[in-house]
Amino acid sequence: KLQVTNLGLQIRPDLTDPHTLHWHGFRNVIPFFDGEPTGSVAIPTGGFFTYVYRPRDPGTYMYHCHVEDVEHVHMGMTGIVFVRPLQDGQNLGGFTKFAYNDGDGSTGYDREFPMFLSEVWLKARWNGAHIQEHLWADFKADFSLLNGRVYPDTLLPNSPIDVAASTKSLVIQTDPDTGDLLTNPGLEHLQYQPHSALITCEEGERVLLRFANLGFREAAMTLAGIKMRVVGRDATPMISRDGTDTSYYTDTILIGAGESFDVIFEAPAHSGGSGPDTYILYNRRYTQVSNLTAGGAGGQRTEVRVYASGDLGPQAHFNDAVIY
Repeated sequence: KLQVTNLGLQIRPDLTDPHTLHWHGFRNVIPFFDGEPTGSVAIPTGGFFTYVYRPRDPGTYMYHCHVEDVEHVHMGMTGIVFVRPLQDGQNLGGFTKFAYNDGDGSTGYDREFPMFLSEVWLKARWNGAHIQEHLWADFKADFSLLNGRVYPDTLLPNSPIDVAASTKSLVIQTDPDTGDLLTNPGLEHLQYQPHSALITCEEGERVLLRFANLGFREAAMTLAGIKMRVVGRDATPMISRDGTDTSYYTDTILIGAGESFDVIFEAPAHSGGSGPDTYILYNRRYTQVSNLTAGGAGGQRTEVRVYASGDLGPQAHFNDAVIY
């Protein structure tokens, strides 16, 4: 169960829109809890509604508001959702964490990182801050983001995580007096972009990357120098109806708007030098990896840092890069 409350007018006098919560791609038994407003319920300002779900299919999903969704997705009413498989905790093939109920450990992994793709339209942000109107039909993606950040901020650490409270989601530590999000010293500009996109692992480990795209443009995410195995797409394992394994290896995945991919890579052997070996994960579509900045790198780009065996401790939670 999940209750959504529309604070609306309590926050600002122009916030009069209703809202819903739509689990993108989620298989609902009835449309009443789907969040699509023509067949579901929209929550007016001052109102609340309790959504009831029973997750049946593991994989990577997204959620977003489905009222005036271009505007509300762009303004941040969106995120990534994981449904864990029932076989988690069993030892299959030497793994205890899995992307899917594979029965043999083929989707087992050691570390897990979400990669959430989104976009920003500058005119809308300026107008919103100054309570000015604009047409959302004129939407233009000025910035492409990875976990809410652009390169090189994607390499900076998460804001302080409340590990004890992070049983179902990553909970950012908050100020006990104001309730506002805490950040790392010197990184105050990332207070409301708290999630890193840095990937760290040890040689030989399996790493699960959960890609989800709630921008409006296709992305071509490339991991240079390491092959990725696509094990799931849109929360569906890559297995045919007759049980044939249809997973495949690639260095680039094309992710359309509203799509998700689950990919696993095996970290290559460490070179033996000091520090990690670095590989680049980036959107090879130039305007989205560069955001048209000088130098050509200011968008959807991050790094995979491969350390020698024994250099890293275990992940305390998903998206934990352990050391920086």
